[in-house]
Amino acid sequence: MSDSSGSPIDRYENPLTSRYASAEMSALFSARSKFTTWRKLWLWLAEAEKELGLPIPEASLEALRAHLVPTEAELAAADRYERETKHDVMAHLHALGDVAPAAKGVLHLGATSAFVGDNADLLLLREASRLLARRTVRVIGRLSRFARAYRDLPCLGFTHFQAAQPTTVGKRACLWLQDLALDHRELVRRADELRFLGCKGATGTQASFVALFDGDADKAERLDRLIAQKAGFTDRLLISGQTYTRKQDALVLSALAGLAASASKFANDVRLLQHMKEVEEPFGRKQVGSSAMPYKRNPMKCERMNALARWLLSIADNGNWTHATQWFERTLDDSANRRLALAESFLSADSILLLWDAVTDGLVVHPAVVRRRLDVELPFLATENILMAAAKKGGDRQALHERMRVLAQAAGDRMKQEGGENDLLFRIAADPAFGLTPAEVIAASEPARFIGRAPEQVDEFLETEIEPILATDPEAAGGETREEVRV
Repeated sequence: MSDSSGSPIDRYENPLTSRYASAEMSALFSARSKFTTWRKLWLWLAEAEKELGLPIPEASLEALRAHLVPTEAELAAADRYERETKHDVMAHLHALGDVAPAAKGVLHLGATSAFVGDNADLLLLREASRLLARRTVRVIGRLSRFARAYRDLPCLGFTHFQAAQPTTVGKRACLWLQDLALDHRELVRRADELRFLGCKGATGTQASFVALFDGDADKAERLDRLIAQKAGFTDRLLISGQTYTRKQDALVLSALAGLAASASKFANDVRLLQHMKEVEEPFGRKQVGSSAMPYKRNPMKCERMNALARWLLSIADNGNWTHATQWFERTLDDSANRRLALAESFLSADSILLLWDAVTDGLVVHPAVVRRRLDVELPFLATENILMAAAKKGGDRQALHERMRVLAQAAGDRMKQEGGENDLLFRIAADPAFGLTPAEVIAASEPARFIGRAPEQVDEFLETEIEPILATDPEAAGGETREEVRV
């Protein structure tokens, strides 16, 4: 712990905890949470050792149970001890022994620092991953309702950000949903597949615990299994050095990076749509978009999502770098890095999901603008349908194609050079070569003719892929409440 003297306004504060992340996620990575988890691990170790026959007094266990949550005074005492010992685990052992003297003699028996440090990290990573998974379910619920509501509203599709075939607003939302559903699956998987370190000793051989049980290797193995059970882990590492393989960190952070990429893609799309005035993120009644331009409605939440996603993508790769640079059974060059990378990655992901929840809670669609933009490009997109309709009435398809090319070029030139509207449909209806009435031309260019199975795809996707996810957490999926998003 560092010196906490002085006013907060005179020290750097991490914006992730002061501005963006939830109190719940911040609490998970707090000093009290970390050191409470250490004390639980010491209790579980002593309980398991007693169950396996070591002469540990019940009074020692009671003393540990009575001091599971460190007070501020105890944390301050540990801070003082650490200044002297330069060792955080020893400092906390001294501080706990001071308030629980009956437990002094049984604390940390056979264990190394990694027993509390690494196992605590695994417990916190699992809980934090599950918190993020619940947040993704909430966003998935909101996006699924949005997709269903606009399943059949035609809009202009884009490839290369150039006008392409129409799609629907709901179908586009399913592209975002699909990414987030994959992220949810990965978060759940990574949380469920985390393996507990247990009691492995200085180089992972369990030698200290074999010695503790007078050479009984079976008891050392049973101790390892028993503590994993107390911690709620069904799987444990059967092989380790002093620490758990940092590959586990890398896999978890990879899942967070995937979430960041999906969030950034969503936020970029919404920002582009808001520029086109088709879809907007929610805007508060008293919200200010610009200090200079009162009319502005900037997509600030989506911009913040992009900013935090960029940060998360940049730090999440620390997991792979740390794993790549560990030597043999362990080195300590991972410690300072992991203190930053693990906590900040989760706080960033939490912040992103809070923003994503806020945006999807009130996405605004402007159907008239959506239709107007589609109408501008639709005459060009409808040319193939019109050619087929004219050919069915006896026209020469190849000759009509050349005539259509001339008319389309003229309409395009008018739009670009004169700023006029797209009058291609009027030109076609007035051209006797096509033999089509205005009504027939309009019918051939009806937007619903160009969206294919988009509405049915939305229905099928929501039923098959999304509803099973929502069923795993109905409370989160309902989305009745959400946390306040700070600027």
